[in-house]
Amino acid sequence: MKGFILKEFLHIFRDLRTMLILFGMPVAQVLLFGYAITNEINNAQIAILDHSKDPVTQEITYKLLSSGYFQLNDQLSDASEIEQAFKKGKIKQVVVFEPNFAQKMTKDPPAVIQLITDASDPNTANLLSNYTQAITGDYLRQTSGSKRNLPVINIETTMQYNPELRGVFMFVPGTITILLMLISAMMTSISIAREKELGTMEVLLVSPLKPLHIIVGKVIPYVILSFINALIILILAATVFGMPFQGSLVLLLLQSALFIVMALSMGIFISTVSNNQQTAMLLSMFVLMLPTILLSGFIFPIENMPLPLQILSNIMPSKWFIIIIKSIMLKGLGIAYIWKETLILIGMTLFFIGMSVKKFKIRLD
Repeated sequence: MKGFILKEFLHIFRDLRTMLILFGMPVAQVLLFGYAITNEINNAQIAILDHSKDPVTQEITYKLLSSGYFQLNDQLSDASEIEQAFKKGKIKQVVVFEPNFAQKMTKDPPAVIQLITDASDPNTANLLSNYTQAITGDYLRQTSGSKRNLPVINIETTMQYNPELRGVFMFVPGTITILLMLISAMMTSISIAREKELGTMEVLLVSPLKPLHIIVGKVIPYVILSFINALIILILAATVFGMPFQGSLVLLLLQSALFIVMALSMGIFISTVSNNQQTAMLLSMFVLMLPTILLSGFIFPIENMPLPLQILSNIMPSKWFIIIIKSIMLKGLGIAYIWKETLILIGMTLFFIGMSVKKFKIRLD
């Protein structure tokens, strides 16, 4: 019995994949959950439109930026620039100070701060609005002291793209992305591995087909089926959940097709480096599921994460597709605003197809 137990330990220690599952996966999960799952807001990108430019507005601006919750991305000069600033997709909130702000603080009606917040992510929008109001209230308490005529500031909040703060507007685009990624990649990840496991790979290898032909032939049926799946999901989103379609439906379908091909090519790559279906499925779950959910910005804002995780999130295809689908469905933007994300997905697709062809073995071990 002692010898048998020692033998099992040796088998485990010599198998790198087993060691990664035993020790690598728990460590990765703890780090991801510990750092990625947070409801705090840190360094949210905002823009300031200050019509007054008096000492009071400058002090409030400084207090906002020094809090650690906000980071100044742009200093706007006119209200016409607000919409364009949001379309660029970099800012989460615009803080607008009206003219003669300091003089109006002790008058009736009082001074007004207008908060315009990107509510495509309603949870983040609520937090940003609450933080801004709390910091402004704290400034008033500090400056009022024992004065009888207390200065007053009214804060008016406008939620851009999602005025009703419906949570479904955040979860449906993310859910579409997660489902297409996991289903598409997992379906193809076991395809070549299944051929190896069942012994039918010999038939493919002796055929006139080249590796590229075999891989493309494997992908095409899944592209069609996954695209039908995407159509069903989008129809459900519109009819059941009332998701708006502000932009071009054709552009949305083309982007969905691109993302499906990318996910399928990733699944084929996983399949080419796996010897059996179990390994392929395990790799798909480990490489795709947790990172896709945690590092895509689906639930937790990426800007709140530590810098290493923010950098790591850039290699998550789901991050870029969520930006695309929200931009089209909620903001009504065209290709001029999402060309960068589109090129990234095209690049990832070509990379995984190329790696799949390179890793495809024309001889059995």
